[in-house]
Amino acid sequence: MILPVVKLGTLALKTICKPIANRLKKEAGLHPRFRNLIINIAQVNHRFTTNLQRRIYGHATDVAIRPLDQEKAVQAAADLLGELFVFTAMKQKDEDLGKEIELLKQKIEEIEQLAKGRGLPVLFNFRHGHATENEKINKPT
Repeated sequence: MILPVVKLGTLALKTICKPIANRLKKEAGLHPRFRNLIINIAQVNHRFTTNLQRRIYGHATDVAIRPLDQEKAVQAAADLLGELFVFTAMKQKDEDLGKEIELLKQKIEEIEQLAKGRGLPVLFNFRHGHATENEKINKPT
């Protein structure tokens, strides 16, 4: 069940990263220093992944690794940087959502404290409003 979800997620990620990678490739054609930078990034990544794969499969790791040609290196680096951009944006969004949830929890607690202080009954109990399935099953009728 989890494998199709993972495949779907990877496909969605690649679809989102494609425009970013295309823009990076375009910029690499216009700026030689940027092109050299991303080619170096791709070559380092290529050496790292090749050595990692060789270790996993039990092959020798002390053999020379052929570098990627320039066009393949630009493509690989553009894809890598595009995915890195999306992951960074997703992580930032997750952190922002976490902060917002904590802020909302604090506000709910403040409202509950104010209501108790004024002698008002708490109309909404957010913490226990939705019983879990286990609580529903174990609750005597």
